[in-house]
Amino acid sequence: MPDYGHELLFGTFITPGADDPDRVVALAELTEAAGLDLATFQDHPYNPGFLDTWTLLSWVASRTQRLRVSANVLNLPLRPPAVLARAAASLDLLSKGRFELGLGAGAMWDGIEGMGGRRLTPGQGVQALREAIDILRGAWDTSTRALLRQDGKHYSVPGMRRGPAPAHDIGIWLGAYKPKMLELTGAAADGWLPTLEYLQSPDRFTANRLIDEGAEKAGRDPRQIRRLLNLFQVDFAAAGRGFLQGPPGQWVEQLLPMVLDEGFSAFIIGRDDPRLIQMFAQEVAPALREAVARERARTGVPAASSRPAAVLAQRLPGLDYDALPPALAAHAVEPGDRDYERARHSYIRRGSPALVLRPGVAAEVADAIRYARGQGVPLSVRSGGHGISGRSTNDGGIVIDLSRMNSVQVLDRDRRLIRLEPGARWGEVARQLAPHGLAMSSGDYGDVGVGGLATTGGIGYLARRYGLTIDHVVAAEIVTADSRILRVDAGHHPDLFWAIRGAGGNFGVVTALELEAYEVADVAVAQLTVDADDTAGLLTRWAALVEQAPRELSSFLSVFGTARGPMARVTLVYAGDDVESAQHALTPFVDIGPLLGQQAQLMPYATLVAPPHNRHHGQGLEDTRSGLLHHITAEAAASMRSMMHSGEVSVMQIRSVGGAVNDVEPEATAYAHRSQNFSVIAATDPERVAHLDRHWADLRPHLDGMYLSFETRDDPKLLTEAFPGPTLSRLRRIKAEYDPDNVFNRNFPIPPARDVVPQR
Repeated sequence: MPDYGHELLFGTFITPGADDPDRVVALAELTEAAGLDLATFQDHPYNPGFLDTWTLLSWVASRTQRLRVSANVLNLPLRPPAVLARAAASLDLLSKGRFELGLGAGAMWDGIEGMGGRRLTPGQGVQALREAIDILRGAWDTSTRALLRQDGKHYSVPGMRRGPAPAHDIGIWLGAYKPKMLELTGAAADGWLPTLEYLQSPDRFTANRLIDEGAEKAGRDPRQIRRLLNLFQVDFAAAGRGFLQGPPGQWVEQLLPMVLDEGFSAFIIGRDDPRLIQMFAQEVAPALREAVARERARTGVPAASSRPAAVLAQRLPGLDYDALPPALAAHAVEPGDRDYERARHSYIRRGSPALVLRPGVAAEVADAIRYARGQGVPLSVRSGGHGISGRSTNDGGIVIDLSRMNSVQVLDRDRRLIRLEPGARWGEVARQLAPHGLAMSSGDYGDVGVGGLATTGGIGYLARRYGLTIDHVVAAEIVTADSRILRVDAGHHPDLFWAIRGAGGNFGVVTALELEAYEVADVAVAQLTVDADDTAGLLTRWAALVEQAPRELSSFLSVFGTARGPMARVTLVYAGDDVESAQHALTPFVDIGPLLGQQAQLMPYATLVAPPHNRHHGQGLEDTRSGLLHHITAEAAASMRSMMHSGEVSVMQIRSVGGAVNDVEPEATAYAHRSQNFSVIAATDPERVAHLDRHWADLRPHLDGMYLSFETRDDPKLLTEAFPGPTLSRLRRIKAEYDPDNVFNRNFPIPPARDVVPQR
C-alpha cells in the first residue's frame, strides 16, 4: 500500500476505569502535556467498571486546551445516531473543533441486549452503521433548511431539523476488521481505526486493499481515508526484544515502513503507563515525523486530500490547491466542504471565494501570503468578518481567515498589558478581561473581530473617556507582503507601527497586538427609544448634550426609517460605577424628544458587549457612506432630516467621538482626525444606492473626513477624506517600503509612492 500523505498523529488509548477516575483524567492531561495529539477511550456502556465514555470525553475536553478526543470506538447500538449527531456537534463546538468520532457497529451483544439494545447479525450491523453515517452527515449539514428524512431498516428519521453544525469537519473513523466493514470504510468513512493485534484475517495489507477498493467503487480517492492504528503490545527497553519492544530508535525504524509502505498515519498506544507515554511523545513522535518528512521530500509524495470527489470537482481551474503547505491544507475550506457556507460570507456581503485559509500561527500566515501571491487571484483578510465595508470576502479568490488565532492574554496585570490575537471577538475579549477588572473600548457589537477594528480606529462605547482602540496599542506582530514576521513598536519599525494604527489593512496581516487596557468594571447604561419625527431638532439637542457632557459619557444615536416615520434609539454609556455622577450625566437626555421607552441600569462592561455569535451569511446592508462632523449644526441636521424622511435611506447612526479621542495629536497615528466630535454613517438597500448618494452629496459640505471602515466605496478620490494630505503622503512612502506590489489592495488600497526604493 502507498503512503497516503496524511499529517502524522500520535495519541493514547486510555482505559476508562471507574475505580480511579482521577488517574484516567490525569493520563489524558499528560497526553496533552507531553505533546501528543489525541486521547481516546474505549466504549463499553454495559461494563459498570468503566466510566461512561461520552461523559469522560466531555470532561477531558474541558480539562485540556489542544488535545483532540475520540472514542475508540463508540458503541453505535446503544447510542442512537440522531442524538449522537447532536451530541457530537455540541462537544465539537464546546471544544473548538477537537472532537473526532470513532464509531463501531457493535460487539459484546449479550451486554448490549442486557441494556435494551437489539442484537444484529454482522450484515445487519454493517447496514445499520451505513444508515447511521448518513444521519450523522445529514444532521451536520446546515447548508440546507430542508428537514432531514431517512427511512432506513434500522434507523429512521421522519423529519429532523438539522444542526448544529460542528466547529470542524468531524472525522468518522470506523473500527473495522471484516470485508464488508472495510468496504464501508472506503465508501463512507474518513478513517480506519483498527487494533494491530486484532488484524489477522484479513491481515492489514489485505484490509487496506479492501478499503481502497471500496473507496474507488464509491467514486472516492483512497487517499481521503486516514489509516489509524492502535498499538497495545508495546514497551521501551534498552535492547530490542521484538516489534515495538526496544529503544525509541527501533520504534522509529519499525513504524517508518508502516507509514511509507502501508499508509498508516496515526499511532495510538494502549498502555496506561506515564513513562511510556512521555517517551512516545518526546522521543518517537518527533523522530518519526522528521523521518517521514525527509522521505516524502525525497520521493515527492503529495499531501493527502481528505475531500470527497464532489468537493474536488468544484475546485477553481488555475488555482494550485495541491501546492498548499500541509499545515494550511489541514484547515483549509473549499467550495463543497461542509464548512464552506460558514466560511464564505462576511456579515455584510455574500462571497464565493475559491479557497479559505485558516492559519493558526504567524508562520502559517506567512505561508498563506506566500501561497496566495503565486495564485494571481484576489486576496482578502478576515479577522471577525463583521466589517461594514464587506472587504473580508471575495468571489473566486483567497480569503485568509484568522478566526483560529483568537487568544486573549493578560501579560502584566500591574501594567494593564494585554495581548490579543486578531481572530478574537471583542465580546470575548471583554469577558476574559472582566475578572481582572480591565476593559478595552471596541465598538458596539461583541462579534466584531479584533484585527480589523484595532488597526483602523475603534470608536466604541468608552471612546470619549479612553480614546480609540488604536490609541492603546503599544506593539504588534505583523506579517508583511514578503512573508516577513515583524515585531513593530515605538523602537522597532516605528514607521510601520505608526501606519498600522489607522491603516493597518494596507501593510500586512497583523497576527497579534499588545495594548494597555484600563480599569473598568461596571458601567451605567441607558437606552432611550425616541419618536424622531422632529429629526433635526432631536439631532441638535442630542449633539449639544453630548458635547457638554463629562467625557465619561459616550453615546450612539441610530435613526431608522419606519412605516410610521423615523424612530431613534439612543445608547448612553457612562464609563464608571458612580451612580450619582452617572445619573447627573444621563438625566438631561430624557428631554431630547418624545420618549417611547427608556431603561437604565448598572452592568458589567462585558455584559454590554456580549457576543451573540451570529452566523454570517451576507445579511447586512451592502452600501454605506461614512463621514465625520465637528458639530451637528442646524444645517447638517436639516440635511440628515431630509435623508431620513425620504424613505430612501434605511438607517443612519451617529457615534460620539471627541473627548479623549481628540487628546491625541493628529500626527501620532495614521488616523489623523482628532478635532471632530461625531462619526456618521448611513446605509440603504442596493436598489436605492443612487438615492443614498444624492442625499449624501447634500450632507457632504458639512463633513470633514471619513472613518475608513464604515465606507463601502473604494474610489481612490476618497482616500484624502480618510487620510489628509500629509498623512496620505507618508502612508504611500511606507506602502512602497513594505508592500510595493500592492498585495494588500482590498482595504481602501493606498497606492505605493513611486520614488521610494524598498529596503530589504
